[in-house]
Amino acid sequence: MSNSEQRAAQFTRMESARRQTQHQLDLIDRQIMRRMTTIIPQLGRRHSGYRRGKAPEPGAFLERYRVNLAAITAERQPEIDALSRKLARQDAAIAALRARAGSDGNVVANTGRGGRMP
Repeated sequence: MSNSEQRAAQFTRMESARRQTQHQLDLIDRQIMRRMTTIIPQLGRRHSGYRRGKAPEPGAFLERYRVNLAAITAERQPEIDALSRKLARQDAAIAALRARAGSDGNVVANTGRGGRMP
């Protein structure tokens, strides 16, 4: 196997690992949104009508939504932070490999399989 083939294989593996990490972050985001979707009906039931001539507070629902979203996100924050750091390291490694390949005269092409590069 030549040097350029090894580098292309390494680049493909690195992009695959990056896609997996991004997928894990997206999965966590979907899980958080799914939990919030199940909580929404309970958030809207509080003080839904007029009580003693007092109108319901218009921003109360949004405030309860934000508080619950922050609490659910805080539960997963260590995992989100770890995956975000890993993703940043992977991006830096891919950029370094591209720069190294470009300086050697061998340009490593993007595989085009859905990997998003910044």
